[in-house]
Amino acid sequence: MLKMIADYMEQGFLSNIVSMFKENPALYELTGALLQDERFRVRIGTTALLEELQALYPEEARAALPSLLPLLTSPHPTVRGDAAYLIGLVGTREDRTALKPLLKDAHPQVRQIVGEILHEG
Repeated sequence: MLKMIADYMEQGFLSNIVSMFKENPALYELTGALLQDERFRVRIGTTALLEELQALYPEEARAALPSLLPLLTSPHPTVRGDAAYLIGLVGTREDRTALKPLLKDAHPQVRQIVGEILHEG
């Protein structure tokens, strides 16, 4: 299922994937894996997917959190930053407390993303 969704994402079939997530909320657990895909279009598409799902189904979109929280310790700063952004998007104020350690991240872009999220939240 993960490969199929990632392939659809790469091809730009975002509306189809939104429908799949609507019909099967268990797919939210794949969000973290999609965010780590080697293909740039898949990673960008994952962000767009969660932005759209958050707008349409905010309560359901929170189901992505368990797959995103472990990514805050990824060795890749892009993954940490993207995960932080999505946690800020779908998470509650309480969920965002997991972002605080990244205020001291080695990478300035990660620190900036987290600072903006925590300042807004």
